[in-house]
Amino acid sequence: MVNIAVLGYGTVGSGVVEVLDTNRECISQRVGEEVRVKYVLDLRDFPGDPVQNILVHNFEEIIRDEDVKIVVEVMGGIEPAYTFVKRSLLAGKSVATSNKALVAKHGAELLSIAKEKQINFLFEASVGGGIPIIRPLNSSMTADEIEEITGILNGTTNYMLTKMFYEGAGYEEVLRQAQKNGYAEKNPEADVEGYDACRKIAILSSLISGHQVDFEDIYTEGITEITERDMEYAKQMQMTIKLLASSRRNGECLSAIVAPCLLENTHPLFGVNGVFNAIFVHGNVLGDAMFYGSGAGKLPTASAVVADVVEEAKNLNRNVMTMWKSDKLKLQDKGDTIRRFFVRIAGNAEAMKTYIESIFGPVRLVVLPDAEEEFGFLTGRMTERTYEECAAKFPNIIHMIRMQEQTAAE
Repeated sequence: MVNIAVLGYGTVGSGVVEVLDTNRECISQRVGEEVRVKYVLDLRDFPGDPVQNILVHNFEEIIRDEDVKIVVEVMGGIEPAYTFVKRSLLAGKSVATSNKALVAKHGAELLSIAKEKQINFLFEASVGGGIPIIRPLNSSMTADEIEEITGILNGTTNYMLTKMFYEGAGYEEVLRQAQKNGYAEKNPEADVEGYDACRKIAILSSLISGHQVDFEDIYTEGITEITERDMEYAKQMQMTIKLLASSRRNGECLSAIVAPCLLENTHPLFGVNGVFNAIFVHGNVLGDAMFYGSGAGKLPTASAVVADVVEEAKNLNRNVMTMWKSDKLKLQDKGDTIRRFFVRIAGNAEAMKTYIESIFGPVRLVVLPDAEEEFGFLTGRMTERTYEECAAKFPNIIHMIRMQEQTAAE
């Protein structure tokens, strides 16, 4: 029998207990012995819930029990999660977590402890919720040099942008709908400003580079400035707008960014709508692959956590996780990244085209029938620094949106 402890009995924690109970038989078959929840740690009581019989309020009871081989951390936040996870690993207990903030900040250190102790620190659910991505990167795709990972990693913002695109709704309206439906928090900042997606792409960037990528170093832009008019231009160009978290290899460097981007209708991520997430991966041997599914929610996330528990139960005295080193990877300067830019500008398209092309080079003009005071244009490929230098000559620019092309080559 493999005894585990679950730290936190909120949405995901209760989901983990439910999955282990519902799929008890098949999980036991895959592990080769029974997996049993011996403790659940939470400050609250749950009268009437069967978990009350195994509920503890003091972490020391868990850390002292040598029969507990695996600890599941689903508390969220940095503290006390970091302290509890580190102490568990040092005590020889494997850990499975869904905590993206913890992994993004302390992943390298915790992986190093696990390797030294010949146990495991696994975190499949920290990036894609129920979408398997970390295990494929560490096993199925180990023969590849990963050249690009681009994902729709936040279901809240994808739901909002989908509503704006298909229903013509405004930002404030779709935010209220997202909050009403339980997709967005009362304070939606982590989602709509891109911080949630940023932590997730930092984890993936660390994995594919083998070095620490700090989320604070990744340029991050949210969706709060996206308007109905932006969506009209996107439709006119047969494109859509998605909040993308992207990491691309450029020689020895990575360029990483989180920002709303235009996608052509041929891009694999174009049709990912609603609260669904997807992760596009390009390997130098494999080529293109995509992982799609529920990126959040009680049971999808719990499913990924329990998959890590199964992996750890099958490898109690053997470390299976790929390392990333604690030394920090310097990201490519945002100004050096190359892409195309869509620009909304006040004025008349025909009157301004010659001057615009004298600064930006050849552009594609985009005119909306009912937009008499403005128009748009799509630039050729250029560095972000060059774009900024050119844009400085046009005080009448209304908005800029980057375009994401499918090719991984910069």
